[in-house]
Amino acid sequence: MDIKAFKDQLFKQGQTQGFDDIELYYESSEGLNCQLDLGEVDQFSTQEKIGVSLRGNYQGKIGYAYTEKIDETSIDFLIENAIENAKIIEEKEQNEIYAGDGAYEQMNFVSNEISQLTNDEIISFLKDFDRELYAADERVVGTNFFQVQRQDLKTAMFNTQGLELEDHKNFLFFFLMVIVKENDVKKSGTYVNVVHDWSKLDAKTCAEEAVAEAVSYLNPKAVESDNYPVVLRYDAVSSLLATFTSNFSAETAHKGLSKLKDKVGEKIAGDNITLIDDPFLENGLGSRTFDGEGVGSKRLTVVDNGSLTTLFHNRKTAKKDGMETTGHASRASYKSSIGVEPSNFYLNPGTKSYEELVKSVDEGIIITDLQGLHSGVNPVSGDFSLAANGYYVKDGKQQYATNLMTVAGNFYDLLNQVREVGSDLTFKGSTVGAPSLLVDGLSITVE
Repeated sequence: MDIKAFKDQLFKQGQTQGFDDIELYYESSEGLNCQLDLGEVDQFSTQEKIGVSLRGNYQGKIGYAYTEKIDETSIDFLIENAIENAKIIEEKEQNEIYAGDGAYEQMNFVSNEISQLTNDEIISFLKDFDRELYAADERVVGTNFFQVQRQDLKTAMFNTQGLELEDHKNFLFFFLMVIVKENDVKKSGTYVNVVHDWSKLDAKTCAEEAVAEAVSYLNPKAVESDNYPVVLRYDAVSSLLATFTSNFSAETAHKGLSKLKDKVGEKIAGDNITLIDDPFLENGLGSRTFDGEGVGSKRLTVVDNGSLTTLFHNRKTAKKDGMETTGHASRASYKSSIGVEPSNFYLNPGTKSYEELVKSVDEGIIITDLQGLHSGVNPVSGDFSLAANGYYVKDGKQQYATNLMTVAGNFYDLLNQVREVGSDLTFKGSTVGAPSLLVDGLSITVE
């Protein structure tokens, strides 16, 4: 059944049965997942998912229901379940249905190249990639998690106040772990890439990048435990920022789980720290023109030269704080309730290259990878103690890989200890991005 015909019938019947306002949220995804093992296709699957949710104002309360079926039988199901849900709701402050903005940005997040790719072309590229891995270095002995995913995502929102919105985006996501071996010691390097422009993808270049990362960790040496100047590479910064992103949510603050509660307008970081959320990034995984309530998206500066200018809000949290929503209502899926999430959240880059950051260090550590981000972090206090991979730096030059380290510090302190912000802003398969950072000092422990 066509979604707009489904919507018209649902709205008509829902209003007949006592709903004042009704909202229909639609989500569809088409995906391909392909994995290689020893140069041959090990797993191959395609899937298509469609789902809708209804939110409706019934006797002053917002009822909710969802289904995966877009047909006439689902209309009765949605209405009946939303009514029952509304009857048992006890929450006083609810996410009301939004009439909509006067205008919305018109953006195109679809790559025609990705849409037109055949499965055979994708598999052929993976096999080329695999061959180039082994050709890049004789120490390559295998791969783990060698896969590609193609995703085509559509979201739409309609309500009885005349709102009609739709977003559409697609991408290819590559992930692999390449394993190298020397003198009975094995090390691995990961390769992550989100692709929108297929024509710029080269199997040899991708393979060489992945292998170089793995080989660089061979023959690690111990360093003395100490407090070192640290270059946090962009991927380590991104993962750390992603771990603490929820602390910039007003929803988290209202629950008393964020140290940023009541800090808007105050200095929380150094002058060189600016955090931005941009829903209109051309190749952003979180790009969108409207949020989970139908509010028009907009670029938002969250931290401006160290000062916290706002938290992320949906309409419910904004009303509680006596302000306007920032357009950050979120839905993890059509099954989910409305929360608060950023779109494409990143640390604004500086002017110095990664190489220049390293050259400025007399003696220190480069950290490329952080592990244990769920168990080794206190999201409320900001304290962290994490296993890390990286390199030792002497006289501005990377010397050798280190044995597995533990890096400890505090996220909020770190924001005030950044000496230099790099220019290499990167999003690695995530909605959170960052450049590399030179930090004055972090505690490094090596067992």
